[in-house]
Amino acid sequence: MEQALLARYDRPLPRYTSYPTAPHFSAATGAKDHALWLAAIPPGARASLYLHVPFCRTMCWFCGCTTSAVHSVGALERYAAALETEIGRVAAAIGHRLPAGQIHWGGGTPTALPAPLLRAVHAALARHFALDDTTEIAIEIDPRTLPDDATALLRDLAVTRVSLGVQDFAPAVQAAIGRHQSVAQTKAAADAARAAGIASVNFDLVYGLPFQTIDSLEATIGEVLALGPDRIALYGYAHVPWTRKRQQVIAERALPDVAARFAQQQRAAELLVAAGYRRIGLDHFARPEDAMARAAGTGALRRNFQGYTVDPSDLLIGLGASAISFLPQGYAQNAVGTQPYLAAIEAGALATAKGLALDDEDRLRGAIIERLMCDLEVDLAAFGADSARFARECESLAPLEADGFLHREGSRISITEAGRPFLRHAAAAFDAWLGQAGRHAAAI
Repeated sequence: MEQALLARYDRPLPRYTSYPTAPHFSAATGAKDHALWLAAIPPGARASLYLHVPFCRTMCWFCGCTTSAVHSVGALERYAAALETEIGRVAAAIGHRLPAGQIHWGGGTPTALPAPLLRAVHAALARHFALDDTTEIAIEIDPRTLPDDATALLRDLAVTRVSLGVQDFAPAVQAAIGRHQSVAQTKAAADAARAAGIASVNFDLVYGLPFQTIDSLEATIGEVLALGPDRIALYGYAHVPWTRKRQQVIAERALPDVAARFAQQQRAAELLVAAGYRRIGLDHFARPEDAMARAAGTGALRRNFQGYTVDPSDLLIGLGASAISFLPQGYAQNAVGTQPYLAAIEAGALATAKGLALDDEDRLRGAIIERLMCDLEVDLAAFGADSARFARECESLAPLEADGFLHREGSRISITEAGRPFLRHAAAAFDAWLGQAGRHAAAI
């Protein structure tokens, strides 16, 4: 693709895992609002649960997650106890035993918690929420710190899907991002998951890393394909050193420019599609028989803070430091720092620190953005709107249409295959909050 064309689209944009996005949350929405919203959940509803474990054994310099390196067993025990307490407190605020359709353990590295603590937190979930054989339980694992009893632990936690961080296997790239991980370590983690009967093993890859090249990415993908993951997420490295100070270790001169990033993304996608994976949304790939591949294009694919999902629930309950809940009334985020989170829970309160109450306009725009991000198309008429209602927004899509990245026909907007890398640009046309607050990573 021509450098001049890429330059026109080289701007920071949200990833649209929510709308409005998290930089717009404020302390004007707090624990009292959150408690009222939880109490309004009706019997018969079904929720997703997200548990955040903000710890790792060592810090990777590229990481944008809310986490820190912790080795103190006492600190880990204190945090796990707070999670158990919060689970009970949130369940009490709801007032009935809410079924959980999906549970996602994220971080950080959830397995930074010792196995007995993970089992205790899982037991608390089972006491306070209704779990059954249809509950999908996913966990993120760092293959470098795989627990010795990983297979037994995954069975005890009833895990149905694991996500393994890979990024890139090239030694020069790993040295530049502070993460040394071998193919053998990755294979051992995948094998442990499969030995536990887990049918969905997912890998996370990253392009745009320091010293990364198309050749190194091709080699990594070759190694990954030999391990046969069921899903692959291909994320662009988000360089946000103003938010994540650890990224200041990475020299910006070592980062690929916009043309190189785009070429890496395109080549990686070509290889994955050629290997039989179906391309989904912005950055996911799945085997054709995978539930995510089956959901794509049917309107059943969803997007939340964990990325793409097949979980249909409109309720997301976040547990742990920095975790975000999404309820019909709006968003509620726990205290980001571990110490403020612990202080709130140990004081007998909810840990909510900020959030945002939604109005009907937010809900409409959020639904349009979600369908674009998931289906690569949206019919505005399906939401009781038309091109006239969004005349300014549709007009702003004209450059994308002129460049062959989307088509407009009546109230329908469709992203072309060439336009897939510019999906966030199309979604941004409907973002009424864009530019009001926050800084974002590059959209290419």
